[in-house]
Amino acid sequence: MKGNKDKCRHLKNGKSRKNNKISLKYDNKRWQHHPDGESPLIEARRSGGPHIAGQEGAAVQTFSVLPTKIMSPKLLFLLGCLILFAVSIRAQGDESGDDQSPNAEELCDNRPGDEYFRLSTDGDCRDVVRCDKASEIGVTRLASVKCPTGLAFDIERQTCDWKTNVKNCDQLEKPRKILPILKTDEPICPEGKLSCGNGECVDKELFCNGKPDCKDESDENACTVETDPNRAPDCDPSQCQLPDCYCSADGTRIPGNIEVSQVPQMITITFNGAVNIDNIDLYEEIFNGQRHNPNGCTIRGTFFVSHKYTNYSAVQDLHRKGNEISIFSLTHKDDPQYWTQGSYDDWLAEMAGARLIIERFANITDGSIIGVRAPYLRVGGNKQFEMMADQFFVYDASITASLGRVPIWPYTLYFRMPHKCNGNGGNCPSRSHPVWEMVMNELDRRDDPTFDESLPGCHMVDSCSNVQAGDQFGRLLRHNFNRHYNSNRAPLGLHFHASWLKSKKEFKDELIKFIEEMLTKNDVYFVTMVQVIKWMQTPTELTAIKDFADWKETCDEKGQPYCSLPNACPLTTRELPGETLRLFTCMECPNNYPWLLDPTGDGFNAN
Repeated sequence: MKGNKDKCRHLKNGKSRKNNKISLKYDNKRWQHHPDGESPLIEARRSGGPHIAGQEGAAVQTFSVLPTKIMSPKLLFLLGCLILFAVSIRAQGDESGDDQSPNAEELCDNRPGDEYFRLSTDGDCRDVVRCDKASEIGVTRLASVKCPTGLAFDIERQTCDWKTNVKNCDQLEKPRKILPILKTDEPICPEGKLSCGNGECVDKELFCNGKPDCKDESDENACTVETDPNRAPDCDPSQCQLPDCYCSADGTRIPGNIEVSQVPQMITITFNGAVNIDNIDLYEEIFNGQRHNPNGCTIRGTFFVSHKYTNYSAVQDLHRKGNEISIFSLTHKDDPQYWTQGSYDDWLAEMAGARLIIERFANITDGSIIGVRAPYLRVGGNKQFEMMADQFFVYDASITASLGRVPIWPYTLYFRMPHKCNGNGGNCPSRSHPVWEMVMNELDRRDDPTFDESLPGCHMVDSCSNVQAGDQFGRLLRHNFNRHYNSNRAPLGLHFHASWLKSKKEFKDELIKFIEEMLTKNDVYFVTMVQVIKWMQTPTELTAIKDFADWKETCDEKGQPYCSLPNACPLTTRELPGETLRLFTCMECPNNYPWLLDPTGDGFNAN
């Protein structure tokens, strides 16, 4: 028999290995590109393998044997080889094709079972493993996963992504941060100090200030909303009062404790991105001046404007008609970490710089640009909000709240946010900031909420991936309106990219149909973000809302268009070598294309 094993040995590294290939299964509902940067989810599965990566259950290997009487001796010999090989695999605990390395126990010691890591930095950055500690044979083994061709595994974000986006192919594992020692039975350090991971005592106020003060740098490694030692306190309504401060324990309380039947149902329609010839016609059709709220004022929207490719004469006209102009950044860089981990100066250049450009080239001089939204909804933590406070921005509109039974009202960040940090990247502000958060309540995207099983919510309408037809979109709008209207009437946010609404005429038609249907009610108002804040600062019942001064003051359009034929300025900048970009503006052309180091376009000092 030993001789037969030797004769069969060539099969072990040959054709029989083909039966152990990994197949990749995608969650089709999530495999798509989103503006906030979502990546594909991957599950690994092998025939006969263990339960891994969310698999429902292991497949079972089966063998069928033909009657020996009809087999030739050669076939019998080959069959014997295959059976020996199968038995050999099972004896080694590798029947699923997963690698059982001699040091699997060592590699998996104190490692979470859902963490993927590399065994080598060789290859094309697609292969990773994870620890399977619940295998069929009761020992720890390494379950393998391979990203599809064209993708690479991002070890820090623990997901497959386009290869150009992955910058850590030289890392074997996710960096393990040393944590400070914050909770002990007995104090380790004197009062006013906290312990670093190495036992060193450092002033409490130095923790999570953006600069490592512990020798092991552990003071900057526990800085979430839940763990920051200097985090904002929990809501105290006695210390947080309107008009400057608003909070509630779970975020659902109505401002002013007004009876829900007396609360106007506010709806905010917002658009992200450049304003130009690709979408101006859409905006003019929705906000055409012919649709009026119950107080007689035309409906308004909020536009979060990014700089590149924006026509500033069109922005100027949107503002003239009473719409709100806010900031969506200057560069709109497509690196998510740039936003999540951005410095104070990065956020200053991006947001304050973009505001300077809009004010100058759209001739908006009334100080009304006071809101920001982070690209890809990648919130920048305390640095973003410190910059906002210093630059007198009033609100942020980037943080999302998970779909819940009752939606959440906007709140100020003097006190701790009333819901879990749910935004992309998870870098919500932990400190106290004098800034309003216009929270994005997730939408319920189920076709039939009374029958369908629950699905994850979506914050941008175009990220509701199951909405493929106009009638589905209409049902989504009406169901989510009812969710807000029939509970606490928190503002309903409908957040779009114009390209999605224009992708199918039926989407635009359904939105307009929904708007006109809502305007037949006497308690529904389509307003801007700032108008929501003004109502919250002075809660006013429906019986008096038609005369609410803070909404009436922006009721009328401001004069005639500034120009009928804007300047099309062909410009360059040393910051974008080789590019000539058109800047459309009713104002005088600058010397250079405005960018980070030169937002006015007047020129900058290279030093």
